[in-house]
Amino acid sequence: MRIGIDLGGTKIEGILLAADGQEIARRRVAAPGGDYAATVDAIRDLALGLEARAGRRCSIGVGTPGALSPSSGLIKNANSTCLIGHRLDADLAAALGRPVRLANDANCFALSEAVDGAAAGAGVVFGVILGTGCGGGIVVGGRVLTGPNAIAGEWGHNPLPWPDDTERPGRACYCGKQGCIETFLSGPALAADHPAGLAPAAMLSAAAAGDAVAEATLRRYERRLAKSLAQVINFLDPDVIVLGGGISNLDRLYAAVPALWGEYVFSDHVATVLLPPQHGDSSGVRGAAWLWPAEGQG
Repeated sequence: MRIGIDLGGTKIEGILLAADGQEIARRRVAAPGGDYAATVDAIRDLALGLEARAGRRCSIGVGTPGALSPSSGLIKNANSTCLIGHRLDADLAAALGRPVRLANDANCFALSEAVDGAAAGAGVVFGVILGTGCGGGIVVGGRVLTGPNAIAGEWGHNPLPWPDDTERPGRACYCGKQGCIETFLSGPALAADHPAGLAPAAMLSAAAAGDAVAEATLRRYERRLAKSLAQVINFLDPDVIVLGGGISNLDRLYAAVPALWGEYVFSDHVATVLLPPQHGDSSGVRGAAWLWPAEGQG
């Protein structure tokens, strides 16, 4: 059996999976805001509680914001800033008495959908998070591609490709650059692009009811997403792209975006498929469990 832990800013969720991916148990606790030591303790207690339910020793994987720096072994790039600068993998291993595998939460999402989700069986999968930010993860042959800098898949902090005059120079991004994809495609960016600041779901309803402004905003978003994913297709050529995060619930994207991206893909035909997630909000915690490929390892 496998245990997966999804470490979020406000909650920590754990799941116990059987060898075939069947969910056995799931638990959720509040995240100790800003307290690193308490966060380690909460993950330990959650994992051990699930293990008690299993009645046997389990492998444990943890999905985290940010990533472990290959050079320092410390957490970097985490929006849960209390994690930054700590050896989270080592501290969890000490607390749990066994090795623990960590991966970025977007990588966990991509892995979950590649193993037994929407992209099951695909050779190359790009998993996209369209939520508060824009994350991404790459899975090749059932394994997460991390890279020597631990930033594989971080498409959100590249510039929006093929910008038109209205998109230059773009908004400032928290990373210190300007015009990043994240500043156009995150949930807050979509809302900010609408004159009334409608949330994505409300914007979709308004457009369906004939609101021309909402429709125009969504069309701008669809073209920006198509351009950005076309760039991914041009350098990665994935079999499947799976969308996650709140914006993945906008059903119209799955027809509109592939209809647009052919204009930007360097090919006479685009075979890449764009799909919604099969596991939805559960993909992150399930992917953390799948970080251990063999049952009982660790």
